[in-house]
Amino acid sequence: MRAIRVASAALLTASLLTLTVPPASAAVTGEENNDITSFGFRVTPSTIAAGGQVTLGVDRCDGDTKITSGVFDDAHIPRGQSSTTAQVFWDAKPGAMYEVTFDCKGEIGKTDLTIATGRDGGQGRPEHHRPEHSAHKGVKAGTGGSLGGLDAQEIALGSALILGAIGAAYYKARRRTGEDSS
Repeated sequence: MRAIRVASAALLTASLLTLTVPPASAAVTGEENNDITSFGFRVTPSTIAAGGQVTLGVDRCDGDTKITSGVFDDAHIPRGQSSTTAQVFWDAKPGAMYEVTFDCKGEIGKTDLTIATGRDGGQGRPEHHRPEHSAHKGVKAGTGGSLGGLDAQEIALGSALILGAIGAAYYKARRRTGEDSS
């Protein structure tokens, strides 16, 4: 009977610890994503204010590169060149993350461009980039920050709390069975 309780406690502990470990992510973040395609690509800066200018770069692409996003007009890097610039739409949603797609001879690479919060409220915008004159091309939805802010210290603290609760439950269960047998 005691072996069943110990095995149950061990199984419960292993299950809880497995659930508290954050999943490994295959996504590569940062300004350059050379690990996921045979060619390198980048958006600099990776966070920009609405209306700002970004540099779009590509390395090791033997052909023309087409760059698309819902936050700027389509761009093109001719063969033999490594970068071009694009102006972010003035009506880009502050705090939003937009996907930027690089197409090198049919091979696709993707990265994100984040729009910084705060803007001029429409002052100084060119007429064709004001919200009433341009269509909204969509925002890339994310995980909602569910795993974004976890660091090693928070994970360790959470694990310690779970282990403490399991240890206390085990201690109480052992103590109770000891009282029953006397």
